[in-house]
Amino acid sequence: MILVEQSSINKIPFLQLVKEESLDKPLPLCFFIHGFTSAKEHNLHYAYYLAEKGFRVILPDSMEHGERDSGKSEQQLGEIFWEIVLQTIHELSILKGHFDQKGLLSESKIGVAGTSMGGIVTLGALTQYDWISSAVSLMGNPSYVKFAKAQIAQVKALGYKIPYTEEETMRIFRELEKYDLSLQPEKLKGRPLMFWHGKRDKVVPFQLTHEFYHSILPYYEDLEDNLLFVEDEKADHKVSREGVIKLVEWFEKHLSA
Repeated sequence: MILVEQSSINKIPFLQLVKEESLDKPLPLCFFIHGFTSAKEHNLHYAYYLAEKGFRVILPDSMEHGERDSGKSEQQLGEIFWEIVLQTIHELSILKGHFDQKGLLSESKIGVAGTSMGGIVTLGALTQYDWISSAVSLMGNPSYVKFAKAQIAQVKALGYKIPYTEEETMRIFRELEKYDLSLQPEKLKGRPLMFWHGKRDKVVPFQLTHEFYHSILPYYEDLEDNLLFVEDEKADHKVSREGVIKLVEWFEKHLSA
């Protein structure tokens, strides 16, 4: 039987899914991060499949999402998109520390994954945490600075005013550089990494992610099994059932005890 428990730590609400008989045992741990304007409950199907395979799965709500929603409009959330991304990366460390302190982690068995914004968080987290053993980005983007510049260009093209001065914008770019995996691919250190992306995605550009994948191939020489890019010819900004299954198979292969 799969348990679904609602909890929080340091005001970060999360769901935990785990087999009942394994609740108090050290297990491989998977964090799954939701997308922009989504919430933890919207990814229960991923968590259920992973819990069935013997993982402890943690679904947190990001700042201003789910239980932490303060009523901001989508436009207002868009204005603090990168603040949400970076805060979620920082909170992963808090959540990991919580389960570590309780003695519930299997050493070197921690995975991070997410959809869209959650995939972006996942790829940024790889620049910060050596304890991530394996990662899966579903419709994510590692090129923080390029993507942020593209977002600003799109907002301007639509006739909206950017809510930052030029100086503030440059400061944001400098901060994003610290988390931009495309600028520091050596931090991957050969860790297992899977991408899934629809070629028709108009929200998070397929091309930027695909280019990054090709750029890191030399870092995975003799480690080909640790790198995978699954492209879906027909998909837009929605993960197919095949993508869900591929994620589960990836963590089963690289994280199982």
